Amino acid sequence: MSKVFKKTSGNGSIALYLGRRDFVDHVDSVDVVDGIVKVDPSGLNGRKVFVYLACAFRYGSDDLDVIGLSFRRDIWIKKVQVYPPADGNPTKTPMQESLLKKVGEQGCPFSFQMPTNLPCSVSLHPGPKDDGKACGVDFEVKAYIANEASNPDEVIEKKDTCRLMIRKIQFAPTNKAGPKVELSKQFMMSDKPIHLEASLEKEIYHHGDPINVIVKINNETSKTIKKIKVSVDQLTNVVLYSSDTYTKEVCSEEFAENIAANSTFEKSFQVTPLLSNTKEKRGLAVDGKLKDEDTNLASTTLSQGDKEIQGIIIHYKVKIAVTASGGLLGGLTGSDVVVELPLTLMSPKPAEVTDVIVDPVEA
Repeated sequence: MSKVFKKTSGNGSIALYLGRRDFVDHVDSVDVVDGIVKVDPSGLNGRKVFVYLACAFRYGSDDLDVIGLSFRRDIWIKKVQVYPPADGNPTKTPMQESLLKKVGEQGCPFSFQMPTNLPCSVSLHPGPKDDGKACGVDFEVKAYIANEASNPDEVIEKKDTCRLMIRKIQFAPTNKAGPKVELSKQFMMSDKPIHLEASLEKEIYHHGDPINVIVKINNETSKTIKKIKVSVDQLTNVVLYSSDTYTKEVCSEEFAENIAANSTFEKSFQVTPLLSNTKEKRGLAVDGKLKDEDTNLASTTLSQGDKEIQGIIIHYKVKIAVTASGGLLGGLTGSDVVVELPLTLMSPKPAEVTDVIVDPVEA
């Protein structure tokens, strides 16, 4: 069963209807954003009604906008005129047909096709003393009354607008075999190496799922391996005016092992990266949310080839560090053997909604 989201302008002349607020990025295409604006012509005073869809990067709270500086940059924006209709009688989607049955003749359909190179909805987790909206990428559908779609000299009053925030999201595709990495490292005063192999059972993990890391070691040295550390790092690439990458550890476990010299070892270690278990949350990237919903660590960003994306791009990696000590020089030659594996962390695709029931909900 699907609900309908509705927002009415302050003057009551227009109302925005959306059948959903989550729109899926399938990598090679994005769901069409379709909706209806109910228009009462008597309150327009000869003006027109427009709708825009904007993808923006917000990097400061709204209350900081006190000296004329904007802390929001539009990455992509598109505007359409819905009243009077500017493009005749466009083809309507099934959702729009359902909404029009509820809204009646005053309903004006609109639709937007987002390009595939826009980022998904992501926020950066605020600190305990940070107020206002979190920094991140968001999407907004806004209906407004104006004489022109884009006239910088025209003042559009808040009572002549209504808006709904939406999300652009990606779901996990079909799973494949997990990645594997191998490394041989030779230490000072040792003519033989430690050979480390690490692999994941599968390529994609869902949020909250335990991750099994299979570790194989061939210790040909005279050193003893006492500790294996498995951690997960989140890499947040912020692409706006320049490209900056931030790395934050979201999960870490240390396992005490005793792997003797000239021996082999094989074991599976389990870690579970969770937002709730991360000690330092400030600056962590999380999936965009609507209102006060619970959220999770941001999903991995899937993209096509060399497609350029602005905004926030998310990747993860699993790091395995094997600590060896001892040998001829004892602790003086202690060292780590470290390998990294790419990790794809996403939400599973939900079940299809088959019954669409128009049930307006103020949002």
